[in-house]
Amino acid sequence: MTVEYTERGMLKYSEKLLERFRNPKNIGEMENPTVVAEEGDPQCGDMFRMFLKIENNRIVDAKFLSFGCAANIATGDVTVDLIKGKTVAEAEKLQIKEIAEALGGLPAIKMHCAVLSYKTLKKALAEYHKSSTVSQG
Repeated sequence: MTVEYTERGMLKYSEKLLERFRNPKNIGEMENPTVVAEEGDPQCGDMFRMFLKIENNRIVDAKFLSFGCAANIATGDVTVDLIKGKTVAEAEKLQIKEIAEALGGLPAIKMHCAVLSYKTLKKALAEYHKSSTVSQG
């Protein structure tokens, strides 16, 4: 079932997306993260900051901060849920469409939110690889 929500006109957001927007479980800063990454979309002004705690190549905790719309908050929250407990290699396989599908779909005009969340995750994982290579070197 879709619910109408006003944001730059009427958009059809799924119940799953609205629930994530209203009650994000993974929002906030993290003390002593292994890695922090930030990405932004200059066209719409949305921003993400993602915090990952990685132990033995496994994401044991993750949080995010969002500056953006309902879809931006929801995609950040669901992305974090999709990677928590996964190995770094498993998290690297996450696809943009999986993020959108986990929310029951996204309006086409809001797919950039899933892309932004995905890009922030990829940046965080790249930073992790870079820092773990330096510490092993």
